[in-house]
Amino acid sequence: MTSVPAGKTKAIIAYCTFIGFFIAISMNKDKPEEFATFHIKNMFGLLLLLLIAVVTQFNISLLIGDIIYWISVALWAYSLFMAYTNKKQGIPFLSKKFHTWFTFLG
Repeated sequence: MTSVPAGKTKAIIAYCTFIGFFIAISMNKDKPEEFATFHIKNMFGLLLLLLIAVVTQFNISLLIGDIIYWISVALWAYSLFMAYTNKKQGIPFLSKKFHTWFTFLG
């Protein structure tokens, strides 16, 4: 049986819409935990990808926006599953970029 990493609850809360993301950030400010910070950064990247999808739907192409939207939903489900199963594994390629870009989150 694997041990539960410190910050698992915060990591899962981060994936509960954008409100959960902000709650997880505020919870992680007092006592930062590496597992939670990893998943908070992932969720921030996914929220930006979702924003890009919405902007694309309204301003560029509905079809391309829909494709980006469903890709972001699939990546969100994958990331939530990784947090639930106690894995500090993110989205291939994108997670490394998210952690390089979003250093202000942790």
